[in-house]
Amino acid sequence: MLVMKKIIPILFLLLLLGCSEDRRVSETPEPSANLPTISITTENLSPIVSKEDYLNGSLEISGESIDNNLLVDLKIRGRGNTTWNFPKKPYQIKFDSKESVLGMPEDKKWILLANYTDKTMLRNEVAFDLSRFSDLDWTPESRFVELFINSEYLGVYQITQKVEESSNRVNIGDDGYLLEVDQLSRLDVDDVYFETSHYLFNIKEPSLNAEDNAYNIIKNYIELTESVLLGDNFSDPINGYAKYIDVDSFIDWYLVNEITKNNDAIFYSSVYMNYIPGGKLKMGPIWDYDISLGNINYNGNDTTDGFWIKNATWYSRLFEDPIFVEKVKSRFNYFYNNRSLFQEKINSNSSFLYEAQERNFNTWPILGVYVWPNNVFYPTYDEEVTYLDQWLNDRLEWLNTSFNNL
Repeated sequence: MLVMKKIIPILFLLLLLGCSEDRRVSETPEPSANLPTISITTENLSPIVSKEDYLNGSLEISGESIDNNLLVDLKIRGRGNTTWNFPKKPYQIKFDSKESVLGMPEDKKWILLANYTDKTMLRNEVAFDLSRFSDLDWTPESRFVELFINSEYLGVYQITQKVEESSNRVNIGDDGYLLEVDQLSRLDVDDVYFETSHYLFNIKEPSLNAEDNAYNIIKNYIELTESVLLGDNFSDPINGYAKYIDVDSFIDWYLVNEITKNNDAIFYSSVYMNYIPGGKLKMGPIWDYDISLGNINYNGNDTTDGFWIKNATWYSRLFEDPIFVEKVKSRFNYFYNNRSLFQEKINSNSSFLYEAQERNFNTWPILGVYVWPNNVFYPTYDEEVTYLDQWLNDRLEWLNTSFNNL
């Protein structure tokens, strides 16, 4: 597999810290009338400094719709890997009981994405839109908000559903599994995982031990799936890979990630799968697109040409089957023929954020400033959005030509 550059050398860390100094402006702006505000107050006004330890606090949501307003106790902690090193930090919040947030289905845990390195603040939402247009079982819902913590304005955030097992989220029931392909260096000490010949699978759900029978069930199934996929008779219609994987989900997940040229989706990290015993292995849900869609300056993923996800070992093998290739080409046409819908959403979402983005970048003055791993860093929000819109258009055109030539 291609060498990934997200293992950060000392030189990069120094650069990252240099670009990530706290650049906040002290004034507290007035929130926008059209963007809801979330105000979080921690117990004793304590700062949030840990990704492991929750702080107690309270949350208030206020917006135009009284029905969506909320006042509730919570717990909050930091989250993220590279993103936790930026000054505008992402958070995870947890309620004591399930709550609906801004009209989204009720649950306990929610994620506040900072989208610091993505100066459009739209790339995760573009990917979500692509996924919602697909037939993947579930895609996180999200809302744009302006966030205050302990009365300090922190800018525009995206509150989203957490990728986890739930009847309102990844619905895998009592005996299903949620897996993430990840790297050993990124795991928590209590994570339970196994490795195949090619990938590390972190078992996100259910909570289990390596000695449990449930552990052996999923480990054996993934190992069998990989063995068949990479075996001599992998394309056999009866006993080949199609017996073990949900092909449609593999295609839709592939296209969302190939269209966005998502760096980590080459089975590096944030690659989720789910499996219910008796069924087939499914790809999804999607997650983590802040350095996709041209917002990256390495691995050639700044350019709109070239396949990327197709190079992952499993997908490279699938593309050796002409039947799989024809299904991908046919399904891509569905996305390509509706490309105007995705670009219209970029325009409508950027307009929706327009007032709030000014406050965000007054607080975090990084327009025109390199923040890892920006490929471009324009001095205005409009130019950032135009770049994203044009990049997506050019990417779809390149893929359309290239799929037709396969």
